Amino acid sequence: MIITLIGMAGVGKSTIGKLLASHLGYNFVDVDDLIKQRIGGPLQDYLDEEGDSAFIKVEEDAILNLDLKDNMVIATGGSAIYSEVAMKILSEKSLIILLDDTFPNIRKRISHPWKRGLVGLWEKGIKKLYLERWQLYRQYADIVVDINGMANKKKVVDDIVEKSKKLYNSTFSPFSL
Repeated sequence: MIITLIGMAGVGKSTIGKLLASHLGYNFVDVDDLIKQRIGGPLQDYLDEEGDSAFIKVEEDAILNLDLKDNMVIATGGSAIYSEVAMKILSEKSLIILLDDTFPNIRKRISHPWKRGLVGLWEKGIKKLYLERWQLYRQYADIVVDINGMANKKKVVDDIVEKSKKLYNSTFSPFSL
């Protein structure tokens, strides 16, 4: 099984992804790290120099070039949902889990949004960007995990596992370890 985490910047995809992968004994892949390797520097620098379209293309290429194998947890960048091609592949090959939180919580976690490599930030602002992406995240999600108020990351991981088991609704579970 492959699990893909999506959600707004600052929601904890990388942190939760590492914990989930460790809990399940899966490999972990952070798409933002792959992008940084490809571009040779910070996400925001590339975004400032090359623009939103180029950044989305690099992110799409990073996802399309993943060696999608079982027992993998993928943390996407927050803007992965802007690539229909990448999201189609991830939808076909993995269970997509949206880590969802309220705008005020996200805003608190992103103290300097202009340093985060957020596609569309300058044009739309953080609030509009959040609302726009929220709809796209919901469109692609197989499971939504509301992390509002969940300070305990282990509880978030447990919630992901439990909701995934319910989705499969069988005695066989890819989470039986």
